[in-house]
Amino acid sequence: MSSYIIGLTGGIAAGKSELSRRFEALGVTVADADVAAREVVAPGSEGLARITAHFGPGILLADGQLDRAALRERIFASAQERQALEAITHPAIRQRLRATCEQATGPYAMAAIPLLTEAGGRQQYPWLDRVLVVDVPVAVQHARLLQRDGITAELADRMIAAQASREQRLALADDVVVNDGQPEHLQAKVEQLDRLYRELAATPR
Repeated sequence: MSSYIIGLTGGIAAGKSELSRRFEALGVTVADADVAAREVVAPGSEGLARITAHFGPGILLADGQLDRAALRERIFASAQERQALEAITHPAIRQRLRATCEQATGPYAMAAIPLLTEAGGRQQYPWLDRVLVVDVPVAVQHARLLQRDGITAELADRMIAAQASREQRLALADDVVVNDGQPEHLQAKVEQLDRLYRELAATPR
């Protein structure tokens, strides 16, 4: 059972998944909020029923799955709609993340939470012992989104603008990794942080 939990966050396309993979390669359990988010809106779930009641049946695909593309367009066009979705999904996601981390067998576990800042930070996640932020310039985020998702520049701008600013995320950080595209630098930083977190987890509190 892991009693020391790190929150990993960063802006969209900052490189959270890459960082998660590198920590997992070192034997660390990483609970992914994106995975939890899919689970809480799976067909037959209470979350999907509540989303359908709010957004209407047009938000579903023919097979009953959530139409993520349609939902994304809706929530990035309206802050009110985005907040409505978050009010439905975030409590269930938090519960799943904490349970996964606490059940991990290593000295510490990690919760990858893209919207940690937007979801209330430490106030909503008081069980996080430390916060690690992956930081990247906005211009790099924009370029990665265009390449990764094949979306328009306008939608990329809206997706970035809908999230917290770099300054707001960094204000939460205990540790920062700058994902500047240099794999060697990234791996060295991950190994350094892994040693630190193992030491902190072993220190009586």
